[in-house]
Amino acid sequence: MLKIVSKKVRDAARGQQCTLQIVGVCSYDTSTVVLAHLPDESHGMGRKSDDISACFACDNCHSVIDGRVKHYLEPADKENYMRRAMVRTWRKLVEMGVIKIEGMK
Repeated sequence: MLKIVSKKVRDAARGQQCTLQIVGVCSYDTSTVVLAHLPDESHGMGRKSDDISACFACDNCHSVIDGRVKHYLEPADKENYMRRAMVRTWRKLVEMGVIKIEGMK
């Protein structure tokens, strides 16, 4: 399986708004935002998910998604936050010109 890793995608997270924005958790602190990898079929033991299965996350939201901090989220709510954040991140990366979609109008 092709491993998708991009320094430009990872670097693009710096200074961005958190795209997870978990209610009651998000700090909205752009100085702590990193590219947070989300679980998918490309990850495994000692291997992060591909950089396209990721989102821009502040430290607080990242800690909840990664399980470093206990949270109140039901599994379905956590999935919803992650999916929404991933799409928000893709849109931002397109706006920034970091990723391009052929034929986009």
